[in-house]
Amino acid sequence: MSLFDKNISKEKRESLELAEASRESEWKYPSFALKLFHGIVDWPLIHPFPQQSVQDKQLGDEYLAKLEKFLKENLDPDEVDRTGIIPQKVYQGLGALKAFAIKIPKEYGGLGFSQVNYNRIIHLVASYCGSTAVLLSAHQSIGVPQPLKLFGTEEQKKKFLPRFADGTISAFALTEPDAGSDPRNMSTTATPVEDGKYFLISGEKLWCTNGLVAGVLVVMAVTPPKIVHGKEQKQITAFIVETGTPGIEIVHRCQFMGLHGIQNGLIRFKNVKVPRENIILGEGEGLKLALMTLNTGRLTLPAASTGIAKWCLNVARQWSAKRKQWGAPIGEHESIALKLGYIASHTFAMDAMSWLTSAMADDKKKDIRLEAALAKYFCTEHSWTIIDETMQIRGGSGYETSSSLRARGADYWPVERVMRDVRINLIIEGTSEIMHLFIAREALDPHLSRSKVLLSSHTSAAEKLKAFMAAGAYYSLWYPKLWLPSLRSYPVAEPLKAYLSYVDESSRRLARDVFHQMLRYQKKLEAKQSVLNRIVDIGTDLFAICAACAYADHLMKNGQSNAAELAELFCRQAHERIETNFRDESSFVDRLGVRVAKKVLKNEFSWLETDIIT
Repeated sequence: MSLFDKNISKEKRESLELAEASRESEWKYPSFALKLFHGIVDWPLIHPFPQQSVQDKQLGDEYLAKLEKFLKENLDPDEVDRTGIIPQKVYQGLGALKAFAIKIPKEYGGLGFSQVNYNRIIHLVASYCGSTAVLLSAHQSIGVPQPLKLFGTEEQKKKFLPRFADGTISAFALTEPDAGSDPRNMSTTATPVEDGKYFLISGEKLWCTNGLVAGVLVVMAVTPPKIVHGKEQKQITAFIVETGTPGIEIVHRCQFMGLHGIQNGLIRFKNVKVPRENIILGEGEGLKLALMTLNTGRLTLPAASTGIAKWCLNVARQWSAKRKQWGAPIGEHESIALKLGYIASHTFAMDAMSWLTSAMADDKKKDIRLEAALAKYFCTEHSWTIIDETMQIRGGSGYETSSSLRARGADYWPVERVMRDVRINLIIEGTSEIMHLFIAREALDPHLSRSKVLLSSHTSAAEKLKAFMAAGAYYSLWYPKLWLPSLRSYPVAEPLKAYLSYVDESSRRLARDVFHQMLRYQKKLEAKQSVLNRIVDIGTDLFAICAACAYADHLMKNGQSNAAELAELFCRQAHERIETNFRDESSFVDRLGVRVAKKVLKNEFSWLETDIIT
């Protein structure tokens, strides 16, 4: 958003230009969430709530039953946590179940499952063993199968996809020791040789989940730059690399706070020879591939987070009814009851968002880049709060390991292990901070597209005048509509109508507010992250209310009469957050916090760090 700001550094401008060149620039299909940020609640896009077909559900049910039986008989999650090893028989058994080819079409030997069934599988596994869920999702959400399915040539698909049906595992190699969210710093190179028929890849990749057991990798590397609009532009290209190729060295297996069973590490490439035909999508298209793959890849995190939240609800419910203090079950005391209410209502909203966005991915006639990001952000944030509240409800028994609890004959729910495993979800596939920026950029895209010509130094006066007239014509009609009262009535049960009317009003209020903030800050808006964060948080909760109401309406029509109670509680809680964010959008506390942070960085509060051992 500050791409046209003359005062930004050369490095930041290059990073922004690279990001802009890699993002999807068109909205080919409608997006419910995008419209929501612009004052429009396009209710028919999500209502009636999408329902899985009977045949597709039966396929999923049968597979889930087999998978659950296999995992319970062959996998001990606590043993995986203690040893850091998923047993070889589990790898083999998952391979035999074609669990590494869930979404791969049947013509290549895969199961050919829908996104909904795939996410149902991740949802189930995540509720049992986090390390195994990551093994499966890292392989086929961001590993080789998904980008190959989306962008691979027929030759590439025939060569590699059948391997995954046979149990081969893949990984995604993007991050480097000095390059994380900003790919401009990427230093792994792919140098063309033999007249460009091959490339030699050299460099290091960090945090490659599954990389230590993978047979095939997607490796992002810098290829020779190209001249675009008279300027040299960095090119990042995606390669399929077989791990048996000479020059690949596993340098280190990384150890983490949780997910002890994942095979994640530092991998070194030294003149690894890869044929040109192993490029996916095209030379210089690597970041675009990564971003587009993540649109659906991120959907596993809402599904996994919801599975974990349901497990927490189960534990919290049982313990709150069983554990007695001061003559009554602790769940009857108001402080615990409020926690149970939060866990139940937000698990319900997470469930709604997970299955709504999964169905949208299967529909393929909706742009889900915003919906997937909102679901990832919402579900991972609230799943962390839910496990934290579950830990508090369990008290000291929650902090104790399950093996210790089991040894002394107590209820041995592994709350502390789940807490350690869950925390990473707020970081992987886009930290919550990066998700804020990504969502804000995509949500503001229609405004930015109209102002791009006006702010660019490369456009003529005539072009700017034409763009100014077009923007003026649009906003002169759009903006007044945001102030008109809505007389719309939503076709849902009575308890839910009021909340959807609130969304209608708040969506237009949010659109006005976004427009006002853009006029106020203009090129500096990108730096006002506290403002952007609140805009995103409001939009996220509005989307969650819509999903929860649509889901509750669907469940009520199918016999689950009390679903409206969960939706109503969630909507009230979300309403409070939304109003707080509207009220605090230009908070003095934020400005004071930034001022103190600058002084912290300048070491002006070092006196506060005394009397400690470092």
